[in-house]
Amino acid sequence: MVVALNDHEHLRVLIANQRPERLDHVTAVVAALGHEVIARSVEVTEVAAVTSRERPDVALVGLGDSGQHALDLIGEIVREAACPVIALLETDDHAFVNEAAKRGIFAYITNGEAEQLQSSIDIVLRRFAEFQSLEGAFGRRALIERAKGILMERHDIDEDHAFEMLRTHARSTNRKLIDLAGAVVDGRHLLPGPPKPAR
Repeated sequence: MVVALNDHEHLRVLIANQRPERLDHVTAVVAALGHEVIARSVEVTEVAAVTSRERPDVALVGLGDSGQHALDLIGEIVREAACPVIALLETDDHAFVNEAAKRGIFAYITNGEAEQLQSSIDIVLRRFAEFQSLEGAFGRRALIERAKGILMERHDIDEDHAFEMLRTHARSTNRKLIDLAGAVVDGRHLLPGPPKPAR
């Protein structure tokens, strides 16, 4: 019997399973946890496309085997999915789980019990948020580095002066440093290039 655990945030969940008999069980568990199943009976090969269209909070993907084909599917799904993926595995084979992790799954479970599933979902959503935050931080840093490079080239200054120039202008115009860096990078395409040396 599945007991509802209502102290968790309501999520939109996509479920795909290569074994149809497991689909009903996992769907019932997810619904009993108070989540909305937005898509089910999705072919495993269609998960990435459906996540882009439906925008679920998490995808539960059941794989019937633990072979190379399953690993290839995991890699494809994770690479293209627009949400974190939890693999529902029929095996506890550590070598397979390790390979699946290398391909980017955020978690796996080997049974569909409510408490284990909810714990996995909670952990995955935290890790996914941390991952996105880190990815965003790297993106912001890269943008600031590009802006500094443009200023260094335009003004023939070193890196420290370029950063100080960005920071000072951001403060004086009451703008965020990242927004100003974006404007510098975007504006580069509109400005003339540096003067050509005389021959």
